[in-house]
Amino acid sequence: MKCDITIKNRIKRAQGQLKGVLSMMEKDTSCADILAQLKAIRSTIDRSMGLLSAQNLIQTIEADLNVKIDDVQTEDAVHLIMKGQ
Repeated sequence: MKCDITIKNRIKRAQGQLKGVLSMMEKDTSCADILAQLKAIRSTIDRSMGLLSAQNLIQTIEADLNVKIDDVQTEDAVHLIMKGQ
């Protein structure tokens, strides 16, 4: 599967956030602050999973039907689905 650069960037951002959480733990940062960062990471991962699934669906349809889906309406639909998460 071809992964869009935006998904890769989201995962890299989550990776950096996780390193930050480990640093916070080593510095005895408050539990509330650590949990806030973990919630942000979870949100990033959830959105990445949604985008990855949507892209996989589009790529599967394109391959199975030998068509190219590359229009604004499809992108809008994916973004609408992602807003609901």
